[in-house]
Amino acid sequence: MSDDLEDTGEIPILTDAVLGATPPAPSRAAATAILAEVLNLADSLLHQAAKDIEATLFENVYDRLRSQLPEIVDRVLRAHGASDDEASDHAD
Repeated sequence: MSDDLEDTGEIPILTDAVLGATPPAPSRAAATAILAEVLNLADSLLHQAAKDIEATLFENVYDRLRSQLPEIVDRVLRAHGASDDEASDHAD
């Protein structure tokens, strides 16, 4: 080991031998700030994805309702029309 390396009792890593010093590690505050930023980004992306999914599901339900509603109305009106006609025939 070179004389300018402090003896910490740890086994030196390759960068110690090549550079002659340990590369600076991010401070605890920097690591915390990085983690906070990553979590904020993940939260934002998840919220946007949930909104996109909700909009897609709403659109799918609305489209299905719009396509099926005329058939439902026709079927119910025919069923009630037939029942009303039969009821008035029996009342006479």
